[in-house]
Amino acid sequence: MDITPIQLFLAILAGIAAGIINTLAGSGSAVTLPMLVFLGLDAGVANATNRVGVLVQNIAGIATYQRSKKLDIGGSFWLTIPAMLGAVVGTYIATILSNDQMEFAIGGMMVIILITIFVNPNKWLRQQSEVKAGRPSLGVLALFFVIGAYGGFVQAGVGVFILSAMVLGAGYSMTHANGIKLVIVLALTVVALVVFIWSPVKINWGIGGLMAVGQSIGAWAAAKFAVSVPNANKYVRWLLIVVVIYSIFKFFGILDLIF
Repeated sequence: MDITPIQLFLAILAGIAAGIINTLAGSGSAVTLPMLVFLGLDAGVANATNRVGVLVQNIAGIATYQRSKKLDIGGSFWLTIPAMLGAVVGTYIATILSNDQMEFAIGGMMVIILITIFVNPNKWLRQQSEVKAGRPSLGVLALFFVIGAYGGFVQAGVGVFILSAMVLGAGYSMTHANGIKLVIVLALTVVALVVFIWSPVKINWGIGGLMAVGQSIGAWAAAKFAVSVPNANKYVRWLLIVVVIYSIFKFFGILDLIF
């Protein structure tokens, strides 16, 4: 697939927006997935290609947090392992669905993401983590297995679900949870890419690489912003809501009916 100058520009622009949203809150794939479909990729190929940028942007975000000495990944091991196991299951399911099934599934997940964004916003402002030392409960481990399966399946919104589970369920502060979120999403993405590479679903490395450039820029800028501005996440909340609503209209075919 040849890449035109317009496609190049749109891919990088969408990548920058997604990098910012993913690093500050999550669900940046609500920007990149519709853009990849708009650029001519099937939903399944777009779902696989999307992981290239996610991989690179999370590496960039983690590196920026580390240089700022604000990355606290305490507790990440216990949460990452079940999430990675779940990602294997979820990614395999994504490789066997048809294009129409994948579009419908992505649209359904966007509805869930939209609901999640509005859940109990006050807890997102917790300043100190309230997490007990040691291994998390079996319920929390099972929850992260399910989140990992979702992340392997479609990626879009997995950051929101991880933050929701850590902040609303496990008692982490947003700052603490954000660093661990990057580590978990990076691990999920590595697993998903390996499964996709060995599956019949093809990855468009060209467009994926262009988005990765944009997402790295966005992740770097957002991480710098997050470690220097208190409660930086709230500034992208409404943008995220608009993007998710647009995605719901897109994947359920409502925009096609309108236009």
